[in-house]
Amino acid sequence: MNSRQKLRLKFSLVIVLAILAGLIAYPQAVSKIPRLFGILDKPKVNLGLDLQGGIHLEYKADTSKVDSAQVGDAMQAVQDVIERRVNAFGVAEPVVYTTKSGGEQRLVVELAGVKDINEAKKMISETPFLEFKEEKMTEPEKIPEEIITSANEKSKAKAEDILKKALAGEDFAVLAKDNSQDPGSKDNGGVYDFQKKGSFVPEYEAVIFDENVKNDEVYSKLVETQFGWHIIKKIEIKGDGDDREFKSAHILISKMTQPQPQMDFASTGLSGKNLKSASVQFKSQGLSEPEVSLKFDDEGTKLFADITKKNIGKRVAIYLDGEIITAPTVQSEILNGEAVVTGNYTVEEAKTLVKRLNEGALPVPISLVSQQSVEATLGQVSLEKSLKAGMIGLLLVIIFMLIYYRFLGLIASVALLIYSALMISIFKLSGFTPWQITLTLPGIAGFVLSIGMAVDANILIFERTKEEVRKGRNILSAIEEGFKRAWTSILDGNMSSIITALILVEMGTGFVKGFAVTLIIGVLASMFTAVVITRTILRFILGPWIENRMWLVGAKKNES
Repeated sequence: MNSRQKLRLKFSLVIVLAILAGLIAYPQAVSKIPRLFGILDKPKVNLGLDLQGGIHLEYKADTSKVDSAQVGDAMQAVQDVIERRVNAFGVAEPVVYTTKSGGEQRLVVELAGVKDINEAKKMISETPFLEFKEEKMTEPEKIPEEIITSANEKSKAKAEDILKKALAGEDFAVLAKDNSQDPGSKDNGGVYDFQKKGSFVPEYEAVIFDENVKNDEVYSKLVETQFGWHIIKKIEIKGDGDDREFKSAHILISKMTQPQPQMDFASTGLSGKNLKSASVQFKSQGLSEPEVSLKFDDEGTKLFADITKKNIGKRVAIYLDGEIITAPTVQSEILNGEAVVTGNYTVEEAKTLVKRLNEGALPVPISLVSQQSVEATLGQVSLEKSLKAGMIGLLLVIIFMLIYYRFLGLIASVALLIYSALMISIFKLSGFTPWQITLTLPGIAGFVLSIGMAVDANILIFERTKEEVRKGRNILSAIEEGFKRAWTSILDGNMSSIITALILVEMGTGFVKGFAVTLIIGVLASMFTAVVITRTILRFILGPWIENRMWLVGAKKNES
């Protein structure tokens, strides 16, 4: 493949990218093609609290009983628990952060799109709960035998009635769909495709392999198994010996039996209030796998000793907020109030487990001090104003580029439109990833700012290009030199912006993070459009024809 063919391929990829980004950003363009429009219209921009409405809650944390050195860790633990609770509530991209107000520790929760403020408050204000449970066999309540006998007599009578209908020639598949209580075959008309011998209970297979029963024949008697009463239809047998397979159909009428005992976990009374701390430790001076060390208070030490004594060889499960996080097997009685949880953990997994345990061990009571509902109508007005401002800004930038850089400005404007469509597509498609982007008013500000930064890269390139033209270079080599010389300035400037934005992401809260994240994505996308898309389009379109039309570039060679 020669250089011209490579250039055509790159240009084709740019066109495909532009079309895809444009259609995802504005699917209404293909609204007359319902199937395609339905696919493209699925991705949506996830709007923040200030744009779609929702709930803003602020809580005061009572850290009076927490050691001053542990306040930061305790607040982080509460934040993590609340985030997990909100995620379980089904809220997309909640904003949860801690702050200080007049020396008080505060927790702020913003839930975009949530309407039921009372349910949200109830969910958030619950204290994180850590508890230990032991294995226990639960005996279900027995059903009176007369009830079981009566129910089974009715089931058997029903099965006999269905058998008569099947033997009389009624459609077996219809009878199965209407009556069978076997979910695995009911919808198939009772048919099980070829299975090897030994796949079914012996009573069932005895009928299938009875030489007196012909293919496609319904067996003349009910067959009772542990599951109930079967009406069996033999369809076909193939193979020999251990490879014999059979195809059959059946209608199952289930029988009632006494419920069986179930193994479950029961409360022990030992909970997070008894856990002093959890930490990661290593044997053999860090050369072994990490373990999680637990330390209980006096009451917890006694409880844990009793629990481990009577559960040797059994599991003791650790629950956090009703969710089991580990269930180690007790090896021996533990009297010193310390335990080690092993489970082939990596260092990161052990740290995560410790963090979750300490969340339950260091609960910080929180009380609601402020609540605010943001109406969706206010958010809609803000969104419309922001989008209008962004469109005006984009239009003014395009006009400036066309007037000052002419043909080069036209190419830059096309790349800028592709950039805008690409950014909107990224916002929409992020919803299908674990890193969904929530667009807020500050985020839109970051997007609009990145438009200016996107065109700034083109300005650096074009000014370098004009300098090279004045020195006597032809336009094609001048553009190549312009890209080469401007690249270091573009990279330095954009990396400075990215580093600043990363600091805002790390240290900022709430909407500040939204602004910073959007700005980072915008800067990276702008570098791509300026250096790759604009350059590819210019390389493909420009040729010797431009040399006699230098006024299109806005520069001319020095005559000296």
